[in-house]
Amino acid sequence: MAAPLCPDCYDYTGSVLFNAVAPLLWKRLADALRRHLAKLGGLTLRDMRDQLVVSFAKVAEYQRRGVVHLHAVIRLDGPAGPISPPPAWATLDLLTQAVEHAAAVVIAKIPAFDNEPARVLHWGTQIDVRPVTLDGELTDQAVAGYIAKYATKAAECVGTMDRRIVPGEDLAALPVRDHARRLIAECLRLGSFEELADLRLTQWAHMLGFRGHFSTRSRRYSTTLGDIRADRQEHARDEQITTGLLPLLDEDTVLVVSEWEYAGKGYSPGDALVATLATTWLPDGGR
Repeated sequence: MAAPLCPDCYDYTGSVLFNAVAPLLWKRLADALRRHLAKLGGLTLRDMRDQLVVSFAKVAEYQRRGVVHLHAVIRLDGPAGPISPPPAWATLDLLTQAVEHAAAVVIAKIPAFDNEPARVLHWGTQIDVRPVTLDGELTDQAVAGYIAKYATKAAECVGTMDRRIVPGEDLAALPVRDHARRLIAECLRLGSFEELADLRLTQWAHMLGFRGHFSTRSRRYSTTLGDIRADRQEHARDEQITTGLLPLLDEDTVLVVSEWEYAGKGYSPGDALVATLATTWLPDGGR
């Protein structure tokens, strides 16, 4: 839905605070998941790392009411990462148990402020764990399609802004829905309390309190962004060579793509002073 059925009954404070702690809840879920996997495998966390690597990629999606939820692909690999299979005991059922347990136990605490009591926030009960497949097959295409489906959605679907709110800005003049306007206003109100300063709600009011990246992944899930940029640069260079825009040269060749010539200089402060004095003391007989 685009707005609550009863706006006056809606917990705007809780909505904003949940968005703000969602990245922390995910971090704690990932940590709890690894610990519980080790427990189910009869290992310590240290020993499990010698046998198993837990990797993930996730995206954050806004519901129409402005609360974020996460879609994550979680994969188990052997100690060498994607190129090695996980141990036999690390089954899909075991991973499902660990995910459901971790989602149920992690919490984030919000301190008391103003007249509001302290809050304990956690994930909801709607946890959907299933294999990611395409026509029954687990393929790279299926995983990429799953992530891409949600990576195109942002806070604008709630009817909010795609830029930060300027301090002192007239919220009534913002081109947003009333529900989004109330969420933004609540971010600004809560951001004024010192107890909530770490949540940076004022700076992230346009994101309705959520300040995490829309997409993240663990270090060993796949290639890095640096590698992707390097591949893009190499591809562009090869294209320029192929089309003749860039000549093919030996590695030791120094290519000069531009040259500089001295064209002169303008007045310096000293030149301006000399010109002024010369004008003032011209021998015209009157000075």
